[in-house]
Amino acid sequence: MASKWTPDSWQAKEARHLPSYPDATALGRVTDTLTSFPPLVFAGEARALKADLAEVASGKGFLLQGGDCAESFAEFHPNNIRDTFRVLLQMAVVLTFASKQPVVKVGRMAGQFAKPRSSPVEVQGGVELPSYLGDNINGIDFTAESRIPDPQRLMQAYSQSAATLNLLRAFSTGGYANLRQVHQWTLDFMGRSPWADKFAEVSNRIGEALDFMQACGIDPQTVPQLQGTSFYTSHEALHLAYEQAMTRQDSLTGDWYDCSAHMLWIGDRTRFEGSAHVEFLRGVGNPIGFKCGPSLAPDELLRQLDVLNPAREAGRITLISRFGDDKVEAGLAPLVRAVKREGHTVVWSCDPMHGNVIKAESGYKTRPFDRILNEVRGFFAVHRAEGTHAGGIHIEMTGQDVTECMGGAVAISDSALADRYHTHCDPRLNAAQSIELAFLLADMLNQEAVDRAQRAA
Repeated sequence: MASKWTPDSWQAKEARHLPSYPDATALGRVTDTLTSFPPLVFAGEARALKADLAEVASGKGFLLQGGDCAESFAEFHPNNIRDTFRVLLQMAVVLTFASKQPVVKVGRMAGQFAKPRSSPVEVQGGVELPSYLGDNINGIDFTAESRIPDPQRLMQAYSQSAATLNLLRAFSTGGYANLRQVHQWTLDFMGRSPWADKFAEVSNRIGEALDFMQACGIDPQTVPQLQGTSFYTSHEALHLAYEQAMTRQDSLTGDWYDCSAHMLWIGDRTRFEGSAHVEFLRGVGNPIGFKCGPSLAPDELLRQLDVLNPAREAGRITLISRFGDDKVEAGLAPLVRAVKREGHTVVWSCDPMHGNVIKAESGYKTRPFDRILNEVRGFFAVHRAEGTHAGGIHIEMTGQDVTECMGGAVAISDSALADRYHTHCDPRLNAAQSIELAFLLADMLNQEAVDRAQRAA
């Protein structure tokens, strides 16, 4: 029988990749203050997302999860939030229109600050300092003072998350997401991409469909589904002291929810058995993501699923595979078979980013677009072979015109990486690459639907 859970029971477990603060008392004062602050999201919203994900798990939808690798204080600007939201809307429209499936939209936004690092230290010019762990912990500047974890940064992260959520709610329900605006979502620099013309074609067809509805006496202005959209937020639940401070007991159900985001996930580095991160998330009612990498054995995955979702609640668990394009088919298939055999109802999502990082000749860390696409294709191939639903995509992307991932139709070369390489951590897809991926994904979803119909015939 599982031990009794409390918001602080994780403290008795092994915790990896947590910052070490020189002044624990100062951290305690900050977390005590955060505990008294309003929640960023609400339990009812998390339950709504869980219901949407239950539909995806049953094969009746698709999860689109995307946003920054690591949000930063320096790039916090309403235009940046708007542009990332806009690209996610464009991707969702492409996927919905082509696949005829609802798309659940979840941003890596309003809280995606902390990052686990492969090494606790960084060396530059013979000088060794603690690694940058995310703007809510320490600074990116390579100085001894900047790299000291500062608990006051958690207060700034809370404030930025609250402002971001306020803007996202306004965009999603205040008219910006109205399908009549679909032509206006294209960013100016998208005109250089051949996929911009294809998106314009989809926009025209949507406009024609809305005109047809209106001619039939159905006023699109009175249909709420066409006026706005549901948009949720997510981040890796890495900084457990912060997550505990943001955990609240729902007044309606008495259940506990982590009110820092609608969905939280456990990373590949913190999902081990006996993990403090697993212990914390097993007790909150939010939908939970669980990263699945090459080191994860099927039996271990099944044991973790029993810990995190003993009631086998649909929509509770999203399994996010991240293998690398050359390992995905061999590594993913045994996990899919085991989960299917044991009858767990989960959403299977593909993270084609984290297993495909290379160092370019120019010295920049990058992700080749062809490798990203190959991993997605391998993900779909596994699910096609196993008769399961390829249910989602989890990408690091931005609405900014960055040059961080090589390739794609815009053909970013190694020499061009330096032009606009702005990420605080890992390379992100830009808007043009994200839209290109959406159209290619739509083709794969259509093929999946054809295969499903053939199996049912």
